[in-house]
Amino acid sequence: MSGYQARFKVWRGDVDGGGLEDYRVEVNEGEVVLDVIHRIQATQAPDLAVRWNCKAGKCGSCSAEVNGRPRLMCMTRMSVFDRAETVTVTPLRAFPVARDLVTDVGFNYRKAREVPAFVPPAGLGPGEYRMMQEDVDRPQEFRKCIECFLCQDTCHVVRDHEENKTAFAGPRFLMRVAELDMHPLDAAADTGLDRERAAQEVHGLGYCNITKCCTEVCPEGIKITDNALIPLKERAVDRKYDPLVWLGSKIRRRGAGG
Repeated sequence: MSGYQARFKVWRGDVDGGGLEDYRVEVNEGEVVLDVIHRIQATQAPDLAVRWNCKAGKCGSCSAEVNGRPRLMCMTRMSVFDRAETVTVTPLRAFPVARDLVTDVGFNYRKAREVPAFVPPAGLGPGEYRMMQEDVDRPQEFRKCIECFLCQDTCHVVRDHEENKTAFAGPRFLMRVAELDMHPLDAAADTGLDRERAAQEVHGLGYCNITKCCTEVCPEGIKITDNALIPLKERAVDRKYDPLVWLGSKIRRRGAGG
């Protein structure tokens, strides 16, 4: 692809408001959206605010919405757009704008702090943990998360309903709960923490209606819905409504106390 002039619309503004501004900008072969945003910044709008770091799809910093779809700008090649197409770049819609393409994603860090950490098993020290390889492999997928928060942004529970933010952790952090819940060495239950109950009552698992929009935008290809959220929902429902599971938990609890 030889160089050409592209049409861009970039949202400019701050917490008090703003709008789209038009730019005509040179695009060269092999470039990504972030390259073009940097060229606009260097040649036409030196005060354009944009967050980025690694430019390799691993830090999650350059999250934005490109033509309405949550994406990493550094991983969105210009070759996917028709040359005559206007490319529109806007900040993540689910979070407050700080300035231009930079949003305040503090909501996500607050939710991260609400998820209790891994509880080490009693009597074992670092280096003494032993797990079956399949138990290692199962949650390893979720550890690929780069915390770009695209899944949080596209989840309609957060995106379209600001009032849900207090009660709903979002797919990224429900995935973290699921990871810990399936970890065979997590001893949270020994401390009285029921991760499945907490998923429902604290982190808002019931708000998720498994539309898979989070999975669709994940740049790491994590099957958030199929491998984390649906299994967590199934375990939580079994825990709450299956009479045999309920009876078994009562017997175990009585045995532990006796």
